[in-house]
Amino acid sequence: MGFFDKIKAGLTKTRDALSNTLGSVFTGFSEIDDDFYDELEESLILADLGVETSTKATDHLRRVIREQHIKTTEEAKAALKEILVEMLNVGDTELNLSTHPSVILVIGVNGVGKTTTIGKIAKQQVEQGKKVLLVAGDTFRAAAADQLEIWAGRSGAGIVRQHEGADPASVVFDGIQSAKAKDVDVIIIDTAGRLHNKQNLMNELNKISRIVSRELPDAAREVLLVLDGTTGQNGLIQAKQFKEIAGVTAMAVTKLDGTAKGGIVIAVSDALQIPVKFIGVGEQADDLMPFVAKDFVDALL
Repeated sequence: MGFFDKIKAGLTKTRDALSNTLGSVFTGFSEIDDDFYDELEESLILADLGVETSTKATDHLRRVIREQHIKTTEEAKAALKEILVEMLNVGDTELNLSTHPSVILVIGVNGVGKTTTIGKIAKQQVEQGKKVLLVAGDTFRAAAADQLEIWAGRSGAGIVRQHEGADPASVVFDGIQSAKAKDVDVIIIDTAGRLHNKQNLMNELNKISRIVSRELPDAAREVLLVLDGTTGQNGLIQAKQFKEIAGVTAMAVTKLDGTAKGGIVIAVSDALQIPVKFIGVGEQADDLMPFVAKDFVDALL
């Protein structure tokens, strides 16, 4: 299956939901009037773009239709696609791994597919000929390090871990020393995902961040937030909290194959102005795909 086909297949549920609503907007109106815009906005909200992003997209479309003297709903649909692509283009969609070593700090609440995402990224990097080390910084959750170790085995990456309940910052320190000794290209750090106490989480992430800055002051660093696409607008709330806590630089949205709420990708990109760099559309390692805005919107509409 080709790259585009895989995204298209992964977004089937969202697309079906959209074609039931958006489809009838573009086929059910013979002229572009206020009713058309109201229906369009409602359809975008139902696809989980959120009220703010849906209103923004609809208002932008009104302007474009007026300025370009667009008369048909087919032309309006093409214009909407361009607007959505523009909303998604908020930064470089490739990971910045420009130094040796580079660091990816992976954050997100429990259950979003964080460990699986780390394993898949590790596999992709190893396949590109890079030496990868996974650091099991989530020492609070039982079996988190065991899960990461399974992915290390599958992907061909190394792993540094300690016992359950160990100080995450000390695991990260050990991981960085090991990476230096073994001449590693990419260090991927897993972190705890408990959001019930924001202050504790913030302190933990700050501590880890300070150690990375002290031990690898010149390393390229990505703070990758993993979001579960099935949670819809809750994912947006999480993303806003994590941006505040951790200085997020990139996002991965997982489980898009299991939801009709794929519009959340556009909502988070637009609201946070942080690029989505990966989308997950299945269980296999190559189902975590690099994000391409145009392909995503084409597959969606």
